Order: sequence, then structure tokens, then C-alpha cells
Amino acid sequence: MLRPLFKIIGLTILLIITSAGVVYYQQQTGATRQIEKLQDEKRQLEQVVTRLSTEKRVADILVSRQEKDAGGKLQTTLLFVEYDKQGNPLPGKSFTIEGNTAHIDALVIKFDRGLVAEDDPIRGHSIALFTKIYGENQAPSQAMMIDTPGRIPDIYRGTDPRISEFEMSLWNDFWKLYEDESYRRSKGVRALGGHGVWGPFQPDRLYTITIESDGGLNMTSEPLKGIYREALKQRVEAATQPTT
Repeated sequence: MLRPLFKIIGLTILLIITSAGVVYYQQQTGATRQIEKLQDEKRQLEQVVTRLSTEKRVADILVSRQEKDAGGKLQTTLLFVEYDKQGNPLPGKSFTIEGNTAHIDALVIKFDRGLVAEDDPIRGHSIALFTKIYGENQAPSQAMMIDTPGRIPDIYRGTDPRISEFEMSLWNDFWKLYEDESYRRSKGVRALGGHGVWGPFQPDRLYTITIESDGGLNMTSEPLKGIYREALKQRVEAATQPTT
């Protein structure tokens, strides 16, 4: 008589303990999942902030020669190197300006911040097209063209065909984008216009131009490292060798 009763009581206690364990497990699991969800949301937010604030190197500039001409005027020759979408350097271009301060102009297209935040494969970063360079003692009308008008810029050669085609269509229709708001929206463009950087250029320094993910151009400088100095020396020597 008592054994069935004890058995029932034992099973009841076991059921209570098991139920309590299930509830505790669910609470702990739910808390863990909530923490994991919050951590995942935090990671996503950090990635968005990073994408919105990231800067990408688009060009390096070195002084390959700086000297006064026969009339006593300072002449500065700059080696201008752009980088493709993969970060690889493109063939350098040389420009000689009057003085030691250069103005570098570019056209910049900024995409909607939502596209940048989502890391859109084609419109996830502002893009720049360098146009002209001129010295402090030269008028803008005397500027030298960085890219040859009517030719596909080197930066588009060898890149993803989708990106190249899309960006080229934007540059070809640049002023239509500027004037037509509905067309601009259809391309996901937030803003566009001319931008520029300028400053004095000295030998033995590396000047780097970067573009913000959702913004414009910036330029910084640092001492020239030995490997760059030797490469520059070899380039200058090769350029000054007499032709036979």
C-alpha cells in the first residue's frame, strides 16, 4: 500500500525537478540567445560604421626632381601613381609644375549611405576620377591633364567588367547626373562634384591621396622609406639615360 504511494511521490518529485530543470534551461538558453543576438547586432553595427568611415588609397605622389631653372624659378617634377580596384599600382605619370605647391583636381561621385553601409559590390564606396594638376604659379587654364580626354582611364583596365562599365557610364553622364535628380537617384548617387587637394611637395616624402567611403579626398604625407627612395632613384636614372 505504501510502496505505490512512495513511488507516486518519488515520480512527482522527479517531475517537479525535471520541470524546474527545463524551465531553468529555457531561461538560460533564451538569455544566451539574446546575448548572442545583441553581440551579432553589435558586430553588424561596427561593420557598418567601419564601412562608412573607411578610407581607401587612390594615389601616391613623389618628388622625383626639384631645382631652379635658368631664370631662377623653382621647378618641381612629381611622379603620380594611381591604384586599381585591387590596390595594385598603375603605370606612373610625371608632371612638372612651377613652384613646389601643386593643386590636384578630381571629379568625385558619392553613393547613398545605405549602399555604402550595406557594402554594395558596385556602389559601396565613393569613386574619384583625377582630372588636372597645376602649380601654385600657374593658372588653372595652364593645368596638365592627368587622364587623356576621350580615352578609358588606366584605372578601369583589368577590373571587374560590371564595375568598369557602370563607373564609365557614370563619368560619361556626369553632368546629366549633376542636373537630373531622378536620374541621379536611379543610379544610387547621393552627391557629386569637383574636389581637389593641394599643398607643398618636398623631396624625400611620400604623399598619399585617399578617398572616404562616403565622402571626398584627403591627402597625408610621411617620410619616404628606403625602398621607395631606391625605386625612385632607379626610375630617374633610367629616364635620364641618353638614347642610342
